Amino acid sequence: MTGPCRVPLRYPGRRPVPDREVLCGILFVLHTGIQWEYLPQELGFGSGMTCWRRLRDWNEAGVWQCLHEVLLAELNAAAWLDWSRAVVDSSHVRVLKGGSTRAPRRSTGAGRARNLITDGHGTPLAVILTGGNRNDVTQLLPLIDAVPPVRGRRGHPRRKPDSLFADRGYDHDINRDQVRDRRIVPAVARRDTRHGTGLGTYRWVIERTFAWLPGFKRLRIRWERRADIHEAFLKLACCLITLRQINSLC
Repeated sequence: MTGPCRVPLRYPGRRPVPDREVLCGILFVLHTGIQWEYLPQELGFGSGMTCWRRLRDWNEAGVWQCLHEVLLAELNAAAWLDWSRAVVDSSHVRVLKGGSTRAPRRSTGAGRARNLITDGHGTPLAVILTGGNRNDVTQLLPLIDAVPPVRGRRGHPRRKPDSLFADRGYDHDINRDQVRDRRIVPAVARRDTRHGTGLGTYRWVIERTFAWLPGFKRLRIRWERRADIHEAFLKLACCLITLRQINSLC
């Protein structure tokens, strides 16, 4: 069209799919476990590849981490986060498609390990992905350091609990000393001791959080070849778990 009635095009090519619709597509994949190429475009999600790229880009930009910090701040403002103790544990997930981050076959723990730290109510504070052949004890301090500064209350942001509970997989005297150096009281079960220490009274909350993760069908088995995509899904699931706890307060 020429002449004075011509309207200049704002977009020289195809209009990008709105972020909200892409997010709905990502959530659809996370909840149902459907493959990207089978994502129903008639629901307005855009193509599966578009959602995959946006998930990758948002993860690289730290969007899920920022979202998690905002949600934690809301819980902290409502005095829901239990900073009197934190709990750490790990769980393994099957890897069917392999990939560069799969554990060596000679390892007894083939697959990937999800290392999680929660507050006393089971709210996810931080999550780390490692190879299935990594010992749990090596991830104790990285998990503590991965807890973000949580705002929401007057004063400095908080990122350290008063005490830390862990099972025998984290038993090491050096780790205990380093935890104490961070002004955190370690409550770690010792190997070669009888059961019945009483730590299970406080540690059950993290087992419940791990039980919530398979509710997102995409996390039941690791299908992604790239670890960052699986990590993005895992962080998004932690955000949704935190959001559910916020909604339960309303």
